[in-house]
Amino acid sequence: MRSKALAIIAKARRSANPSALQFVELALHGKKIGFDKVIKMINNMVKQLHTEQANEDSKKAYCEKQFDAADDKKKNLDQAISDLETSIASAEEGIASTKTELEQLDDGVKALDKSVAEATEQRKAENTDHTQLMGDDGSAKQLLELAINRLNKFYHAGAYKAAPAALVQGAGANTGAPPPPPEAPSFKKSTEESDGVIKMMVQIVKDLDKEMQTAELDEKNAQKEYEQMMGDSAKKRTQDAKLITQKEGMKAELESEVQDSKAEKLSTTQSLMGTAKYVGGLHKECDFLLKNMEVRKQARTAEIDALVNAKGVLRGVDVSLVQRRSLRAHN
Repeated sequence: MRSKALAIIAKARRSANPSALQFVELALHGKKIGFDKVIKMINNMVKQLHTEQANEDSKKAYCEKQFDAADDKKKNLDQAISDLETSIASAEEGIASTKTELEQLDDGVKALDKSVAEATEQRKAENTDHTQLMGDDGSAKQLLELAINRLNKFYHAGAYKAAPAALVQGAGANTGAPPPPPEAPSFKKSTEESDGVIKMMVQIVKDLDKEMQTAELDEKNAQKEYEQMMGDSAKKRTQDAKLITQKEGMKAELESEVQDSKAEKLSTTQSLMGTAKYVGGLHKECDFLLKNMEVRKQARTAEIDALVNAKGVLRGVDVSLVQRRSLRAHN
């Protein structure tokens, strides 16, 4: 029985892990150890081998679970980094676009201010010209009316209108013209010629009135357009200033978003590096087991079978029957 058991152990040791079988083989070689102790040793070894197999099965499940979890985490981190890069690129594009819009708005405000300043200078010049024209035409009209009145006094006494001395003196003062020359001591009246001159002077007065009326209307229209333009410009400038404030706020928010996203990307990248390091350690811990799991399991099973068969021999059990039962159990 000892010899048969040794044969079984020796045969199994050639194809399996000899660690446990060697102890049994040595025990069987020793004649002083009884079968009961050897069987007890075999039971302990079988129990230990089952425990080792259960531990490796548990370790395999742990390793596979950890690899799956690490892979999922790596995918999530990669996706997070990709999303952050997209967010950063979008925000930076928004910043560039907003800066361009701010520059355009600022240029528009400057151009508007320049236009307002030019329009104001032009309006001042037009008003000055209008005032000068009205003054010149008014003075000319007064002088012409005075001349017409004096001609009427000489040629058409019935049409003469006595003018206040102050008006005559005022007309001279306004124009800076010298007083009218003294009447000639004696000359012959020419009513026909005088009428032509008077009519011409009257027409000139009418033309001056028309010119002054047109100038007054043009001045009112120009002033109205200027005031409208100033109102529209002030409204436009207020709107642009408000829009500039909004754009600057948007730009500040985008810049803050970029900084936050970059900080988050750095943190996520560090987490990804930590995950990669963890996976590297997991490979060192698990690769050998996962790669050799089936081989080790088969060797351990063969070792358990050999120990069980040897124990059966020592107990006087038919080995072939044990092997058949073992085969049925495996199937």
